[in-house]
Amino acid sequence: AHFRSEYIGREMLARRQQKLNKHMHKLIRLARVFNTVAVVTNQVMAKPDVFFGDAVHPIGGHIVAHTSHTRIYLRKAPRGPVRIARLVSSPYLPEGEEVFKITENGIEDVHENEKTGRRYK
Repeated sequence: AHFRSEYIGREMLARRQQKLNKHMHKLIRLARVFNTVAVVTNQVMAKPDVFFGDAVHPIGGHIVAHTSHTRIYLRKAPRGPVRIARLVSSPYLPEGEEVFKITENGIEDVHENEKTGRRYK
């Protein structure tokens, strides 16, 4: 939200995207130097005028999408503590989804018998 609050309006879009690009590339360099991973979150917003396709779009736009190595879209299931992780982009893994739940014990698998009769789309 820092970039959205500092760079308000369309006239600031180019400057915001340039600054975001610099930050993303700095994170990539740091991750390579220290042989670690950089985890970046990207806020999404709904576009109510979209009738076909996905009405949810990431705020970071193409800058975050193209500089990210692997992208995972996390969302809540309609009911309960269940979440869905969808692999959107990876250079070596196929797209796919996995259902999991967050409990007092942490992150746990959702077993097949718990999935029966429920739709997590």
